[in-house]
Amino acid sequence: MRKALLTMLIALAAGLPALLLRLLGAHADEATGTIAWSGGALSAPAASLIFGIGVLAGAFVVSWAAELMQFDVSRNLATAMVALLAVLPEYTVDIYLAWTAATVPANAPLALANMTGANRLLIGIGWPAIALAVLWTRGQKLIRIERSRWGEIFFLALATLYSFVVPLKGSLNLFDSVVFLAIFVFYLRYVIRQEVHEPELEGGPVAILGALPRGARRLATGALFAYAGAVLFASAEPFAEGLKLTGHAWGISEFLLIQWLAPLASESPEFLIVLVFALRGQAAAGFGTLVSSKVNQWTLLVSMVPLAYAGALVYHGLPWHQLPLDPRQTGELLLTSAQSFFALAIVLNRRFALSEALWLLVLFLAQFAASVGIENFTPVERHAALFNTEKWIFSATYLALGLRWFWIERSFVRPLVRMVARTGRRPAA
Repeated sequence: MRKALLTMLIALAAGLPALLLRLLGAHADEATGTIAWSGGALSAPAASLIFGIGVLAGAFVVSWAAELMQFDVSRNLATAMVALLAVLPEYTVDIYLAWTAATVPANAPLALANMTGANRLLIGIGWPAIALAVLWTRGQKLIRIERSRWGEIFFLALATLYSFVVPLKGSLNLFDSVVFLAIFVFYLRYVIRQEVHEPELEGGPVAILGALPRGARRLATGALFAYAGAVLFASAEPFAEGLKLTGHAWGISEFLLIQWLAPLASESPEFLIVLVFALRGQAAAGFGTLVSSKVNQWTLLVSMVPLAYAGALVYHGLPWHQLPLDPRQTGELLLTSAQSFFALAIVLNRRFALSEALWLLVLFLAQFAASVGIENFTPVERHAALFNTEKWIFSATYLALGLRWFWIERSFVRPLVRMVARTGRRPAA
């Protein structure tokens, strides 16, 4: 009890500095390279740390609020709301970058970098971490995916197949948003129409708040949502701008900081919660949560980027045009699609083996190392050609391995489609 209360108080307190600084008017000052406000300023690294902690704290709080909500609303509504809220922390930074890209074109590649980084980090680090945790705690080399989660692979496949269209046409526009949103809506419909049994929490802040009387519990749920939302939205702009300024000051690529450090901050709570599931012997439930997160990010999160960009164009009275993709961003999207294809081919048979997890981890780390190496140890004039080559090599590798796995496990395709179709015809309870 005491430990859970302390955890909750630390998370709430961790978001206060970011919230208070924003209330004081904290903003990026390009002239001084700081995050400044009336009466003071922070260096870019210090601001990135403070507002990054704000994102981390907000992500923890919103995850508790989403779980707590399930005590007071129907299971179906809770399932739908949790799916929507799962990617809220990622939204804050990504939507800010996409919105500002309308007036600051240099932010357009960063919005896409944040989105592709979040997706690749989830599969390249999150999925293998579960398998390694199970090996460490139980000596098992295989995770069996719950049948209720298996159908989500179908919607991941739909989003992945369409995602290859985006780099081929060289732009991300409102039509893409409509397609990804449609897939997300059908995914929600599928989730709502099936029975999903989530594991019971063993202690922790949610268990404590869940034991409160109904009125107090609902008040606590609303308060947590309001606080988390305020902290996340207060932190988004200075966190992103702080990372950019830190990159300039330290000679580190702002692209890499936005692509990897920002998603890592927003996804850390989810990773930690899922690892706790695995350590408690609930690996299937934990891995299923990460599969759901991937579907959410690869549909809803992606669709928000062109929507935010178009909204900003209208707001500022600018001529409408598509969100442009430079060659590097085209490669990033292709690579993310290829990794997603390999991942879904691996779990098509409802199993996730340690050897498969290591394939994902090694390929992710190799590509990450190659990207960092090109950015920091090669002449700038060669970056474009080298990045293009690197993205094509790793994309081809993911695709080749994915096709191999898919061919071996192709017999699972028809049962998966039939199961999703039957669930779709089932009337909602």
